[in-house]
Amino acid sequence: APEQPSAPPAIASQSGGCGVAGGRMTDTRRRVKVYTLNEDRQWDDRGTGHVSSCYVERLKGMSLLVRAESDGSLLLESKINPNTAYQKQQDTLIVWSEAENYDLALSFQEKAGCDEIWEKICQVQGKDPSVDITQDLVDESEEERFDDMSSPGLELPSCELSRLEEIAELVASSLPSPLRREKLALALENEGYIKKLLEIFHVCEDLENIEGLHHLYEIIKGIFLLNRTALFEVMFSEECIMDVIGCLEYDPSLSQSRKHREFLTKTAKFKEVIPISDPELKQKIHQTYRVQYIQDMVLPTPSVFEENMLSTLHSFIFFNKVEIVGMLQEDEKFLTDLFAQLTDEATDEEKRQELVNFLKEFCAFSQTLQPQNRDAFFKTLSNMGILPALEVILGMDDAQVRSAATDIFSYLVEYNPSMVREFVMQEAQQNDDDILLINLIIEHMICDTDPELGGAVLLMGLLRTLVDPENMLATANKTEKTEFLGFFYKHCMHVLTAPLLANTTEDKPSKDDFQTAQLLALILELLTFCVEHHTYHIKNYIINKDILRRVLVLMASKHAFLALCALRFKRKIIGLKDEFYNRYIMKSFLFEPVVKAFLNNGSRYNLMNSAIIEMFEFIRVEDIKSLTAHVIENYWKALEDVDYVQTFKGLKLRFEQQRERQDNPKLDSMRSILRNHRYRRDARTLEDEEEMWFNTDEDDMEDGEAVVPPSDKPKNDEDIMDPISKFMERKKLKESEEKEVLLKTNLSGRQSPSFKLSFSSGTKSNLTSQSSASNLPGSPGSPGSPGSPGSPGSVSKSTSQMAAITTK
Repeated sequence: APEQPSAPPAIASQSGGCGVAGGRMTDTRRRVKVYTLNEDRQWDDRGTGHVSSCYVERLKGMSLLVRAESDGSLLLESKINPNTAYQKQQDTLIVWSEAENYDLALSFQEKAGCDEIWEKICQVQGKDPSVDITQDLVDESEEERFDDMSSPGLELPSCELSRLEEIAELVASSLPSPLRREKLALALENEGYIKKLLEIFHVCEDLENIEGLHHLYEIIKGIFLLNRTALFEVMFSEECIMDVIGCLEYDPSLSQSRKHREFLTKTAKFKEVIPISDPELKQKIHQTYRVQYIQDMVLPTPSVFEENMLSTLHSFIFFNKVEIVGMLQEDEKFLTDLFAQLTDEATDEEKRQELVNFLKEFCAFSQTLQPQNRDAFFKTLSNMGILPALEVILGMDDAQVRSAATDIFSYLVEYNPSMVREFVMQEAQQNDDDILLINLIIEHMICDTDPELGGAVLLMGLLRTLVDPENMLATANKTEKTEFLGFFYKHCMHVLTAPLLANTTEDKPSKDDFQTAQLLALILELLTFCVEHHTYHIKNYIINKDILRRVLVLMASKHAFLALCALRFKRKIIGLKDEFYNRYIMKSFLFEPVVKAFLNNGSRYNLMNSAIIEMFEFIRVEDIKSLTAHVIENYWKALEDVDYVQTFKGLKLRFEQQRERQDNPKLDSMRSILRNHRYRRDARTLEDEEEMWFNTDEDDMEDGEAVVPPSDKPKNDEDIMDPISKFMERKKLKESEEKEVLLKTNLSGRQSPSFKLSFSSGTKSNLTSQSSASNLPGSPGSPGSPGSPGSPGSVSKSTSQMAAITTK
């Protein structure tokens, strides 16, 4: 038999006015919401309409029809099947199963309408309308059916103190059988039995009858497991709920009773941050809090067999919350007062803290709403000015208030990131960067005092959502991606990268404690995401601010996770196979920190070792010619002894194949020179925003000078030989001077390509390949070391200018 659904929604009245579109059925008795049960056993709202029952020729029988009040479309057409079990719950709900996994519910606005439709259903099935269920839920075994034929109803023992043990045994024995459970529930409902049990509870407490109290605990716990809304209505009523909680204090498995009632009456205080005038709403809030407390704190954790038995309790709480949000949302005066006091400077700190906590809980409750109702909820908050209010609150000193405001902000971002983006772009036109909402969020992330950075992790996730192009809208007249990313890189990126830049001014991190490392790892994670998704915005930023060189300083961190984050950032850039990035990497010698880390890691086989090898393997497999030549010419001496993988030997082989293609035929040298000239000219035709980062160094080079290594020179071509021989003469004159400079130069990937590390005695301090630089067709020349015989260089200029010359 199909599993019965948990209790469906309580009422349909909170969804707006009761007028009916087009003047249809102006009375509200038949106004209903249609719900279906999803795979997670949660009710999905299918719409509001008006129900009727009539004969449908197509279905050959009396059927229930629901037409939408908005447009008259058919929301539901369901034949009243003679064998279907229909249930009436909470006076305004009718629940049934259409198929094995398709449960439906009608939530009526008025009890009278529910009773009318219930009578029609019972009439078709030949049942008495006084029942709450028209069929047995479970096909019980033949034996059970035979046993129960003689006793159609369950007779409960008289409710007396002396018979509590007997009652407890009856409840326990009824739980395994669905049929007996049903009969027990009906008997408890019809005889007002629960109230009689609670009267005995007072007697037992007065007499300090512990044995009787233990029996009452078992009885009340068993009644919870019957999973009946009608019983919950009684147990959670104002007059009974505290006594029910009292019964559950006397768990026989505990040596001492719990003090739940004392907590609820003395410790837990109901704070009306803004006075609530509606008594029904106030009562509903009290009831929901207490029932939630019973579920979370009082009832023992259900076993795997009992989990489904408490589904109605979950639904009871769920739909109470839906009602509370609906009632509060419709009270405009309440919300207006709330936001006015929140942003009023005269509001004292304690009061403001209560207001923010209330708003946070209000947003948490909204998660129970169906999508269309949640839309209306957040639209209401947005119209009330929730984002400007959050901006004010986040600028305050109180850490607790800021924390609650951050949680509220997370609900807004998860619900509608575009709404948040639109707000921050508008406020940028009036406010300074310092007080922009998004910058306040970044600052709170950077300044998180939690040693584990729990708050910073949450905020980084929100920032990632905000800068993710996947959830940005594109319309005919504007593209959110273009507008927002332009805004973010202009006004916010410098705030995000400030800790990274402040900590990488030297050749190793200036602060390397665990908390700082965690924060920098979070920032790097977001920057890596940007490299993947933001194309030219992040490219311009990285190259203009020399971000990659600063990031690679973190390869020297003592925290392996941070060094790996820095490596992952570079790997993402190389993975794009973008020649702009490649030229930037070669010009600044940004493989140097990676090779350093690889050598310092020694022979240890760990994640660092594998990640670095994988990066070089990617360059080899993808045949990125410019990077292959750069690596082999500058770092081969450091890597040639690595023979436990074939990656570096494979790179050398790629490099040599490139050289062979250049050497033969002879014309390749001429093509190389022509291509170098053409490349220089073509570079000026690039898009302005891409090209502007690359044109500074070009002016430093003598116009028309093309650097060709001696190995590439054609043997019989005097025209080409002449400029090369002149260049080499100049080179020899400066060679000794360059060696002297190298000894004095402090190693930082940008200043010099020379590689000063301690190796075994057989390894030279200059790790640059003795073969000279090779200018590849269609790509910039790869710089050699200024100290190597065949490499061009100039000592008269700054080291960065020298790098520029070798690049070109």
